[in-house]
Amino acid sequence: QTPLVESGGGSVQAGGSLRPVCDAAGITDRRISLGWFRQAPDKEREAVAVFRTGGDSINYTDTVTGRFTITRHETNNTVYIQMNRPKSEDAAMYSCAADPKWWKSLAPADFRSWGQGTPVTVSS
Repeated sequence: QTPLVESGGGSVQAGGSLRPVCDAAGITDRRISLGWFRQAPDKEREAVAVFRTGGDSINYTDTVTGRFTITRHETNNTVYIQMNRPKSEDAAMYSCAADPKWWKSLAPADFRSWGQGTPVTVSS
């Protein structure tokens, strides 16, 4: 089973809302870092919102705090990212990632499992 499968990206108007979904049913570790990253053209990949289930915490990058919300349905290990009031700078390929070393940094290089990604474009 593919560990991580994203869906629900697409085009959204600035100021609107969108909710991409990550099916993480293939991830069986109970204590993990699991969340969303993004990469825009000519930019480095960055963590957007990540659960650290081992430490029972959530980390958001500053630019989305107050606008994006990550939630997790534990029964089927589905992770959502609710994107409210998106801006043009939020346009990127959004990917789901997971790693059992939940105590480590949120650098993309520290994440072992990745999905294929789902693109998000923001129109003005």
